[in-house]
Amino acid sequence: MHRWSVEEPAAFWEAVWRFADLVGDGPGDALRSSEQKMPGTRWFPDARLNFAENLLRRRDDDPALVFRVEDRREGSWSFRELADTVARCAAWLRARGVKPGDRVAAWMPNGPQTVAAMLATTSLGAVWSSCSPDFGTRGVLDRFGQIEPTILFAVDGYFYNGKQHDVLGRLAEVRAGLPSLRETVLVPFAHEDPGLPEGATRWADVLAAHADAELVFERLPFDHPLYVLYSSGTTGPPKCIVHGAGGTLLQHVKEHRLHVDLREGERLFYFTTTGWMMWNWLVSGLASGATLLLYDGAPAYPDVGALFEWVAREGAAVFGTSAKFLDAVAKAGYAPREHVDLGAVRTILSTGSPLAPEGFDFVYEHVAPHAQLASISGGTDIVSCFVLGCPVAPVWRGEIQGPGLGMAVDVYDEDGRPVREHKGELVCTRPFPSMPTGFWNDPDGARYRAAYFERFPGIWCHGDFAEWTANGGMVIHGRSDAVLNPGGVRIGTAEIYRQVEQIDAVVEGLVVGQAWEGDERIVLFVRLRDGVSLDEELRAEIRDRVRRGASPRHVPARIVSVPDIPRTRSGKIVEVAVREVVHGRPVKNREALANPEALAHFADREELAS
Repeated sequence: MHRWSVEEPAAFWEAVWRFADLVGDGPGDALRSSEQKMPGTRWFPDARLNFAENLLRRRDDDPALVFRVEDRREGSWSFRELADTVARCAAWLRARGVKPGDRVAAWMPNGPQTVAAMLATTSLGAVWSSCSPDFGTRGVLDRFGQIEPTILFAVDGYFYNGKQHDVLGRLAEVRAGLPSLRETVLVPFAHEDPGLPEGATRWADVLAAHADAELVFERLPFDHPLYVLYSSGTTGPPKCIVHGAGGTLLQHVKEHRLHVDLREGERLFYFTTTGWMMWNWLVSGLASGATLLLYDGAPAYPDVGALFEWVAREGAAVFGTSAKFLDAVAKAGYAPREHVDLGAVRTILSTGSPLAPEGFDFVYEHVAPHAQLASISGGTDIVSCFVLGCPVAPVWRGEIQGPGLGMAVDVYDEDGRPVREHKGELVCTRPFPSMPTGFWNDPDGARYRAAYFERFPGIWCHGDFAEWTANGGMVIHGRSDAVLNPGGVRIGTAEIYRQVEQIDAVVEGLVVGQAWEGDERIVLFVRLRDGVSLDEELRAEIRDRVRRGASPRHVPARIVSVPDIPRTRSGKIVEVAVREVVHGRPVKNREALANPEALAHFADREELAS
């Protein structure tokens, strides 16, 4: 089926449209001719649809959104309540002059009001962009400042790890830095009745102004802009990646219904914030009639079992998380299946970084032995996956099951030749509907082409270091820009992490290549358990483990202890930023990090000077 889906893309994607029973004017022909080029292919040129219309087909009293904010509050909205709220909010936006193509921004948590505001925005054909309230002022302006939004939705504060964090002070700075804003809507979140900034409108007043509004949907071309998402921005200003409504919808429905086997009425959970593409992926579950479980806050508060307890109680069929979270749970010695009943969980999804074989062991021994464990990988660039699960195929330890339907995924060597069971660059050789429509403020497409098509002309080069397995699955060895190259041998960072993080004394590691004496040497930074010190005995244990589990070439030349490891706001460690610090070069965009202060631990280290 995969072979057919890439050899006959028009027939495949037309079949997906009909299988998903999408609402719209179409589909018509998926492609006007057999010519396929990257970039430049235009999908479903005669079709018109509306993204929100396809997510709001249910209007009944079953729960659409079930939400929880740490241990502070929880509740639910029915499909009828969600549709009513969207209608009111859309009417307010329309009355404020919002039209197709206008940008609406949200500095909001993962809650029901955010979903409603997104659907209201996209029902009008306006473009939605969001980031979570833990972003600092500079991080928000680096993103929203580029797209010039007319409306901003924001909260007064948020909760994380049991603490309340206020946002109103920073909100004034953000509003001042966005001269394009016409209106700001304040959604109470941390307080029941926060003070209203001058010139802002309360969420309750937005809804009250249009109590009798009915849903109206603007059907627009298939590739009409839907979302602006952002690259991590750790080495410069974040790229503003524009995704079209039709391609996003079609790809998400395909992944949900075929690769995840999501069914109407089931409960879908993914731990995410609104600043990560998995939020956009999660909310599309409404198009399959699923109930979304929305969680905001720290995943291990007040204890490491909190998320599992809530998901078990709510009967999630699909449990989505990150490899880092699963590793942290295992390190904590917590076995979920001994404490909660996860019998309803049919599928466990993991992304964000490669899931090591030991992560598979942990899930099948201590979490849900009956479930399908699907490691998935794609990115913000395509707001979806290149490789992911297959519910009718075997799960092989340590492997992603296979390529997505309709995705002509391959692995190329440095000369652009396909390779099997050898490491190389993850590529996609044919167009697919969820390719970005472009970058914002890139009128000639030069930055877009440089980002993905410069390495292999006409071929999407994703920037992952990958390998096909003998089973037809895939292993991701890390990001290509973080690949180590000692003695001219390319080594993926994930190969070292797998060995190091099995050592009980090590909580997590970060590895970079350091230029040294005309070559490159491997430097490993480790964060250790409380009370553990990095002595020569532990260094010897780490080196021995890496030597035996990987190879002598993988053994780090230097091992250094640090109290914290920097990561993006979606939880990914930032190897490239640390490499810059190690070499004395500036990190251009610290606001992209959740804990930028951690970078100081990597500068001017005596251990790296010899």
